[in-house]
Amino acid sequence: MQAPLNLNRQDAVARVRMQRGDVHNAFDARLIAELTETFETLNADPTLRVVVLEAEGASFSAGADLNWMRGMAAMSEEENRIDSLALARLMRSLDELSKPVVARVQGSAFGGGVGLIACCDIAIGSADANFGLTESKLGLLPAVISPYVVNAIGPRQARRYFATGEIFNAADAQRIGLLHDVVAPDALDETVDRIVRTLLKAAPIAAGRAKALVRDVLADENALMQDARNAALIAALRVSPEGQEGLAAFLEKRTPNWIKN
Repeated sequence: MQAPLNLNRQDAVARVRMQRGDVHNAFDARLIAELTETFETLNADPTLRVVVLEAEGASFSAGADLNWMRGMAAMSEEENRIDSLALARLMRSLDELSKPVVARVQGSAFGGGVGLIACCDIAIGSADANFGLTESKLGLLPAVISPYVVNAIGPRQARRYFATGEIFNAADAQRIGLLHDVVAPDALDETVDRIVRTLLKAAPIAAGRAKALVRDVLADENALMQDARNAALIAALRVSPEGQEGLAAFLEKRTPNWIKN
């Protein structure tokens, strides 16, 4: 039996590929566990710069596997709570991964597949891709993935798509903020590779901390505390080895040492 996940590491870039193409990369307990373990391991790797999340076959991810859903339907409420916490841990591990993550999206993405995309820092989609938060059609809601989807598409759009469960195309996904770019299917790999190269030109620590900075800015807190925290962050970055190298390279009109020639 083929493993549900493949990790391909090349220098500072890790490509995490879901490989349950026969079921459109639908989630089950094993895939959730392996994705979570992989993201948590990558998070702790100081030599890693960029992660690409991708999938084999016709679809990015169809959401919940049918057999997994049958099992959930037969579980108690407490068992379902524990099972849902495993999915929550997966989404949290991806959203808080301390490296930029690029989603390569083809085909369809439904339910939890949309959640994965929303957790990534940059999402590039094929023009023929389709999306849906279809849980309401089953009498459910995308509760576990909701913090990330609402953050990606905003509360106004979330209220619509959470309620209707309607399918929307790649152009609409870009319009509402789920995708950053939409490209022709044959340009998908080239575009993702270009984004990866661009990220590798950024300073590693700064690029990795970008998402934490955005999260902190959006946090509900005292404005003076926010100013103080942000001032402390930039001060620490300026005197750090990476910040010193970046400033020196700019002033000396040379390439910083994190960019390989």
